[in-house]
Amino acid sequence: MRRGILSTAAAGVLLAGGLTACSSDTGTDSGDTPTPKIGVILPDSASSDRWETADRRFLQEAFDAAGVDATIQNAQGDKAQFQTLADQMITDGATVLMIVNLDSGTGKAVLDKAKQQGVATIDYDRLTLGGSAEYYVSFDNEAVGQLQGEGLVKCLTDAGVEEPTIATLNGSETDNNATLFKNGYDGVLDPLYESGEYVKGPDQWVPDWDGAQAATIFEQMLTQTGGEIHGVLAANDTLGNAAISVLKRNQLNGQVPVTGQDATPQGLQNILAGDQCMTVYKAIKAEAQAAADLAVALANGERKEVAQTVTDPETNREVPSVLLTPQAIYKENVADVVNDGYVTAEELCTDEFAELCAEAGIS
Repeated sequence: MRRGILSTAAAGVLLAGGLTACSSDTGTDSGDTPTPKIGVILPDSASSDRWETADRRFLQEAFDAAGVDATIQNAQGDKAQFQTLADQMITDGATVLMIVNLDSGTGKAVLDKAKQQGVATIDYDRLTLGGSAEYYVSFDNEAVGQLQGEGLVKCLTDAGVEEPTIATLNGSETDNNATLFKNGYDGVLDPLYESGEYVKGPDQWVPDWDGAQAATIFEQMLTQTGGEIHGVLAANDTLGNAAISVLKRNQLNGQVPVTGQDATPQGLQNILAGDQCMTVYKAIKAEAQAAADLAVALANGERKEVAQTVTDPETNREVPSVLLTPQAIYKENVADVVNDGYVTAEELCTDEFAELCAEAGIS
């Protein structure tokens, strides 16, 4: 029987009722009421497939269902373009701006300018440190890292590997989420390093979550250790696939457990093939719905109460937040991601993966 996958339904994390007035003075119609208009800026399409294949789709569906005018743009990793898109959205009358920052400095500048213009703001998926967003919607990102650390331990234990040397590919150092993921998996692995059960190997940040740079970094790690790497803590599927590409060239794929995150089709295929031991699935549809609900309320001049807060470490501000719970995915439950509608069997079970999908109960 399929295990439950959605940790927190979007409707459940927003408290019923609890609406208070929220002022805005941008984008008025024939009366004095602002015309609801929402602008969303996604970060790129290179760090993870999710931004274009999942977040854009689910956000647009949520806005369409609510009947509000929304535009979703992608900065494609360009900080100047990020600011240009924000300026254009504000000029075009956005009453709410939702962003996934490229870094906190750029994000803060955009949020502060929006606030000065009377535009309500939401941090989506990544918290902007020192920022001024009214809400933050994401997953429990330390829990994501904890699942990755526990997953690597499980895979190494199942393989009977003793005193493994672990290489770590962290995400971008400018992404607060990458820091939270690292806090999570270091919390699992550090005690094992301290006890001598595991050996701490190379540990590096990957600029911009870039897969090509990750492959180069991991190749250097493998050379540095004389090929003695027995497990790879990769912070997402893009970095995991980069490590796997290097392991393949050295005939080590399938022998060295590799973690991931985002449950991308490529990551899931790597799991089915035995080259990646696990990934972390985040139900993006629920995240997008929760963020859209808040954005629509703000666009209509209302403020919803939420059940959680996150402390901005730079300002100590308590940011009203919606945090959903992630799920670990191994070979035996890859079908959960398909059953949840995040990935289709058609895009996952191509060519040589058709038989592997059938073995995993995916059709």
